Amino acid sequence: MRETAGALASLGLEPAGTVTACRRIIDRHLTSGPLWWLCARVLCAGDVRAEAWRCAEEIADDPTAVELAHGLPTDATVLVLGWPTVVAEALVRRGDLEVLVVDALGEGRGLARRLARSDVAAEEVPVHGLGAAAAAADLVLLEATAIGPTGAVCVSGSRAAAAVARHAGVPAWLVGGIGRLLPGRLWEALERRLDDAGEPWDADDEVVPLDLVDAIAGVAGPEPVADGLRRTDCPVTPELFRPTAF
Repeated sequence: MRETAGALASLGLEPAGTVTACRRIIDRHLTSGPLWWLCARVLCAGDVRAEAWRCAEEIADDPTAVELAHGLPTDATVLVLGWPTVVAEALVRRGDLEVLVVDALGEGRGLARRLARSDVAAEEVPVHGLGAAAAAADLVLLEATAIGPTGAVCVSGSRAAAAVARHAGVPAWLVGGIGRLLPGRLWEALERRLDDAGEPWDADDEVVPLDLVDAIAGVAGPEPVADGLRRTDCPVTPELFRPTAF
């Protein structure tokens, strides 16, 4: 993120060139909410350089991991998928949790070892055990790379975990953070392009409907979904509705 902000700040492009550069960034990182947020803010700013660096500083100072650590229930068994960076940072701050780590994208084993080195009880769960683990947990944490009014982009397997949790009466929290909340029209543009990207069962990411989650954990900690969505601070920029090729 900081590297991308620095690149935008240093290009010194005219407005048309900045639009093209931002579209190319989104083309390459379609599911990254923070990059949609960065590009949208840069395109709406009078001073591209200052706004790009301002966004990078906000991301660097994101309090979400700290707030999530404070908000997690005591002595709980928590399910996570893969290696979610914000969630992992929160978990290493807590020594009273048991973490079930689903080996999504082959990243769960590494996170389980990282947590164990921090004296956090962690157990690796094979992908085929996702449903059983979600039903056995006290809380499911799903880290989103982008969140819109109706859904969120998470690692594949997250939708199944959320659905099992809902059926089993286990709460599921969506973890966001600075730059990950998108307004409706940008979210719709992202979703349309995801739909065109290929067969969903082959993708590393998928959309989780918000009606499967109980809270959004962001800069203020866990909140009801409606309250979390009100923290969206990304402007709507029509220039990002279309990919570079159009």
